[in-house]
Amino acid sequence: MPQRIDLCKTSDVDEGTAIKVETGDLVLAVFNLNGAFYTMDDLCSHGPGSLSEGPICDDVVECDFHNGSFNIKTGEVVDPPCMIPQKTYPTKVDGDTVYIEV
Repeated sequence: MPQRIDLCKTSDVDEGTAIKVETGDLVLAVFNLNGAFYTMDDLCSHGPGSLSEGPICDDVVECDFHNGSFNIKTGEVVDPPCMIPQKTYPTKVDGDTVYIEV
């Protein structure tokens, strides 16, 4: 049975931004795109960049370390030098709590 992991409150993530959430062994980036929430691993798959600190344009986040980018909704690589997609997590909202199930 999946385990629910509460990440943050909806009000913690302004629209068009992301925050870093550390819980257990996970370090995650939680994004708010037009009121919909998405979660992926925060550490870029290419290097030491933090995706929660990168610029966001539409549904793409750019790594603040080397400017590669990923689709926030799918984790797919949008621009090199990234080659490996980011792990994403189905993200849900219950009341004002953003959570994932792993």
